[in-house]
Amino acid sequence: MLSIATLGFRGEALPTIAAVSRLLLETRDEAEAEGTRIEFAGGKLINVKPAGLPPGTTISVADIFYCVPARRKFLKSDTTELGHIASLVTHYALANPAKQFILTTPTQEIINCPPAEKLADRVYQLFGRQALEELVEIPAVSSPFRAAITEPELEPEEEKSSLTVSGFTSRPDIQRMNRNGIYIFVNRRLVRDRLILHAIHEAYRNILPPAVFPATLLFLEMPYDEVDVNVHPAKIEVRFRRSQFVHDFARDAIRQALMGARPIASFAAAAAAAPPSGSSGNGAFTGGIAPAAVESGVPRAIIPPLEEIGVGSGVGSDFVPGGGFDLTGAPMRPVEQRIPFTSDTAFGTARAPAQVSNAGNWAANLAAPSAEAPASLPRPEQIADLKPLGQVSASFIVAVNGEGLWIVDQHVAHERVLFEQHLEARRAGKVEAQRMLMPLVIELSPRQIVIFEKIAEELAANGFEVEPMGPKSVAIQAVPAGVGAPDAEKLLIEILDGLERENAAISIETLQAKIAASTACHAAIKVNMPLEQSKMEWLLDALSKTDCPMSCPHGRPVVLRYSMKEIEKAFHRI
Repeated sequence: MLSIATLGFRGEALPTIAAVSRLLLETRDEAEAEGTRIEFAGGKLINVKPAGLPPGTTISVADIFYCVPARRKFLKSDTTELGHIASLVTHYALANPAKQFILTTPTQEIINCPPAEKLADRVYQLFGRQALEELVEIPAVSSPFRAAITEPELEPEEEKSSLTVSGFTSRPDIQRMNRNGIYIFVNRRLVRDRLILHAIHEAYRNILPPAVFPATLLFLEMPYDEVDVNVHPAKIEVRFRRSQFVHDFARDAIRQALMGARPIASFAAAAAAAPPSGSSGNGAFTGGIAPAAVESGVPRAIIPPLEEIGVGSGVGSDFVPGGGFDLTGAPMRPVEQRIPFTSDTAFGTARAPAQVSNAGNWAANLAAPSAEAPASLPRPEQIADLKPLGQVSASFIVAVNGEGLWIVDQHVAHERVLFEQHLEARRAGKVEAQRMLMPLVIELSPRQIVIFEKIAEELAANGFEVEPMGPKSVAIQAVPAGVGAPDAEKLLIEILDGLERENAAISIETLQAKIAASTACHAAIKVNMPLEQSKMEWLLDALSKTDCPMSCPHGRPVVLRYSMKEIEKAFHRI
């Protein structure tokens, strides 16, 4: 019972289905010469007879609820019910790429996915080339289980157990307004898990704004006795034995894949990422996928749009693994392993599918395409040779190179540079501090006092010198270099309040990132600040060398590009 390898099946489900429909069960064991055909109608056994059948079992259900008219009235429209079915088949198809899945109606073939060697092939079959290109592959990384400081030590037999994480996640410039595009599979079982949702959110911290979400296909493989699947009647919620390790390892695997992508948004992509007025952002992996071009011959899913339902939607991120604020040890980093996703794969040369404007279209919701969209997203190395031309409102740097016209938000660009410099200095133990002329005494709330006592050592390592001055007050003696005296109080309160709102256990690495992000924001170049040519050149060069030049530590975009192709189209030259 502790190592169940199948998805499981509730014993009463099959007879319950037979009680409200016409059910035909055909089965034959491979060792038997003939099979058996069993017919039910409204719960009554109609016929049992031998039959010549291929090995395996087939269950056919027809006229569901034909004998229960009162229950039949509760069914939604055909489109909605078909959407539920298509969503479920899509989930199973993603979890089992080596199997063939076919979903048809009397009038159309909705899904026809032949066996695929790789998950990327299955994603392409279901969602198309454009959706696949907007995803970053999370290469499979594995690590032995380890006990967090808040968990019991591993038993000797547990030390051989390992966790493997793989999948796909959307590029940072692809932003969604809900969590409908997040799908989590544990041992090929689709689950709804707040622990992993929180890990995904943490992976995108300092990359995406707080109110937007990625699209993620995450697969976790682990020994069956490391996860309890019997915590929900429908088995869509699970509980991990080593929850902190699973959380941190999943987060780090996603973050590593994102750091390898480092995309920069174009004008068209940035506009598409903005939520349309009055739109709820429904869909993602569940609706309205366009059919493939006739010439491609690639089987594709045509899934009707549906409302937000079932697994993968409406799950909050208020995961509380330990309750309240707590610090854990620095998380383990995944093994350095990146599998580049190139265009010379088996499906890389297929034609892009026709686009359908639909609120339920997952691919369209990732980044709605337009006629003005560039052929490809710009790469970070393309900003290495930018030549600044000047500023707009003393806030935005206008620059050019052979790729086109660029606009850089000078404040968030400098913020990104300082953020990574601060983290690097912190890891090396060399964060510079500057003393204040006069100590600044401020009063803290009881909750802020508690948090301050927990992180006082980390604050000191980040350039702060703060001493208690009575039961409710502290004196700020020094702050990180670059932070002005007027910002000292605001910076410290911002850090403490930010952690007060943190409703999950926080790792040392996350704490360092939060302190670095707040410090960089207060020390960065401000808007409405004229810059000399040399300073603009230095800022652009420093930005091109960062790990994540596309967004500031708080998730706002840093650089936008107006490509030559877009300029030529605007002037009707092409």
